[in-house]
Amino acid sequence: MALPRLKRRREFLRVAGQGKRAARPGLLLQALGGTEAPLRVGFTATKKLGNAVVRNRAKRRLRAAAHEMLHGGTPGRTPDGWDLVLVARDGAITRPWSTLLGDLRGALRQTGVTASGEHGAQDQASGAKAPEAAALPALAAAPDARSPAPPPSGHTSPRASVPTAAEGLGRAS
Repeated sequence: MALPRLKRRREFLRVAGQGKRAARPGLLLQALGGTEAPLRVGFTATKKLGNAVVRNRAKRRLRAAAHEMLHGGTPGRTPDGWDLVLVARDGAITRPWSTLLGDLRGALRQTGVTASGEHGAQDQASGAKAPEAAALPALAAAPDARSPAPPPSGHTSPRASVPTAAEGLGRAS
């Protein structure tokens, strides 16, 4: 079952104007508590993020993350009385899934929507690791992504023998 949604502009503006904010690299969460209705969630992405394809992909990832964190297939798990707006940021597309879930988890805690230990059992069941635990071993084992690995010894790149414009083409002048 899908989470109830915020759909009207005035609902988004009310949450943005009166609610709490929590920013993470992958998303911005705006949360307004104290409503009598069940939890409702809205998703948005600005044109600054990219074209329609990029914005829609970011919103799809946020919808899936919100569904997993707030619904998780367990009835009665969603906190009532909150209107949430998830605004996609650059990291919503590029961040690994477990890290994006960690961003949302931290933002929900910071705004007071969930208690600090509420999602631990669900994360264990779904196999998602906490971003801190998942990132540390990977960083220690992975080489720096900005510098390519050196070629195996005795191997030269096929482009190594191509002269550059500064070297000339070997013609006599």
